[in-house]
This record gives sequence, C-alpha cells and structure tokens, in this order.
Amino acid sequence: MAYTNTNTNMTSSTGLTPGMQTYYNRELLRTFEPELVHVQFGDEHLLPANSGLVMNMRKIIPLEANTTALAEGEPGDSVMLAETEVTVQLQQYGEYARCSDKLDLTHLDMNIMRKTKLFGDAGARSIDAVAREELAKCPNVIFAGGKTAREQVTSADKLTTRDLRRAVKMLKKKHAQTFDGYYVAIVGPDVLYDLQDDEAFIKVSQYQDKENIYTGEVGRLFGVRLVETTEAKIFQSAGAVIDSTSNHYDVASVIVLGQYAYGVTSLRGARPRVIVKPAGSAGTADPLDQISTVGWKMDGFGVKLLQPEYAVRIECGFSA
Repeated sequence: MAYTNTNTNMTSSTGLTPGMQTYYNRELLRTFEPELVHVQFGDEHLLPANSGLVMNMRKIIPLEANTTALAEGEPGDSVMLAETEVTVQLQQYGEYARCSDKLDLTHLDMNIMRKTKLFGDAGARSIDAVAREELAKCPNVIFAGGKTAREQVTSADKLTTRDLRRAVKMLKKKHAQTFDGYYVAIVGPDVLYDLQDDEAFIKVSQYQDKENIYTGEVGRLFGVRLVETTEAKIFQSAGAVIDSTSNHYDVASVIVLGQYAYGVTSLRGARPRVIVKPAGSAGTADPLDQISTVGWKMDGFGVKLLQPEYAVRIECGFSA
C-alpha cells in the first residue's frame, strides 16, 4: 500500500491515515478470525511473495509396516518416500458497498466501524465457505439411520454416537493422525442440539483442561472434539420426499477430520484488510463527491483436500 507524506499527516491510498488503517484492519481481523471454523484444521502452506498464484502441496504416501528383523551391523535396504503433488490455484476474494453519505475520515467514527464489523462477518463466512465446500467433497460418506443414499435421509435419521464411532473407526483404519489425541467433528447447531441429549456428551465447561480449546469447540464424545458453526454444510431439499409431496428433507453434513486431511494456502503475510475510498476519489465518476465505498479484500487464498481418506462426511437429518 502506497503512502504519501503531506506535511504532518500521512495518508494512504485508501484515504485513511496509517494509524486508522491499522486500527480498522485489526478490528476486521477481530471479527474475521473467530468465524474461520472450517479453516483452522487445515495444514498451512504459505506461498512466498512474487511466486505466482499456484501452490504445490505435497500428499505424503504412508509407509507400510516392516516386519523384517535387522541383521547385526546391517541397516538393511532403504525405502523410497513417496509423495504426490497436489496443486491449488489461489484466488482473490472481497466485497464492497457504495455509500451515498460522505464519510468523515479525520476521526475513528462509528460509521466506518460498523461497516468494518459487517464486512468482517461477511468476509469470514465467505472464506470459511470456500473451505467448507472443499471439505464437502471428501469421498468417505456415512449415512445416518442406516440409509445408503442422501435421497433416503429423513429428519428422523439424526446423528448418533454410533455414527461418530463408525467415523472414528474409519479414520483409525486409515492411520489418520489425531489432533492431540482427538479427531475433530464440525457440526451445525441443529445437529448438535440432537446430539447433546446423549449422556456421554462432555461439555467444554466440564473439561479438566481448559487450555487449547478450538474456536467453536463445545464438547467431546468418544474421542471426537465437537466444533460448532452456523456455517456447517446443509444439502438443501436433497433428502427423502416429505409426505409424498414435492418437498424434500434438508440433509446436514458433519465433517470428521484427522490431521493433515487438507491444506490451506495464502500469500505469505496476506491478511484480509479494509479498503475505504472517500467521496471524490473516483474523479469524474463521482463529479459531485457524493460516493464513497467501504469493503474487504483477501489478496490470495486457496484450500485443497490432500489426504481425502483422513476425512469422513456424515450425512444426517435433524429436528425442525
């Protein structure tokens, strides 16, 4: 971002002084980061500056067990570590609003602050949704209620502890590593509401160790840390037909993850930022200095499943 020195005031290309720009960026991040539930469990890969917009991630192929004993003084044959290259294209994301009233850029006014918080919330949900849609592609699927297809799921096919235990079994058999001893399940509030009736559910408030709690974490159940988000994937009207009508049940998606299931990449040092354009900055496009804009922008972000076998999607119904 370019800055120009005009006497005693420093003005950025956005029309904000550096201190104001930093302040608003900090406020954006304060709203932004707690909402990135689907992003927080990804293996982070930072793309250095001036290195293009394609990130090459590495999928490590697990080694097979070796039961051959070593001979005395002989290290034996070496093994070849296998990797598969997975590429992801970084994209820019952002949104802005046109404002008809002239913003007062000499003070930290509530007008810009309200818009910053609004865009922080919308921006976080946007980036989180990018990660959510990638995770929803994982090929390992469990249908609740013993169903065998999404089109069969009804509201009665709620998530059960048996489904979670089955997902854990699948991950263990694939040798998926845990997050400090636990797998993680990303759930929506409707699904969590039904699951909390289980007596085995341990609330966060009952934890003996309250450090290192994930954003959105609400409890534990059978070796799974449950993380709640209102942005959990819902397959709208994709379930069974309701009462022989043309309407269909909604189907919820629960993502159960092991470590290194997916990678998240961004330009090194890139963070979402506030961009303010004051009235009059558009030149002849704003001849009477009436239009200003406020928005957010993420210069480069990408997400990709790296080890799909380390993720399980449970599709289930939920209470109305």
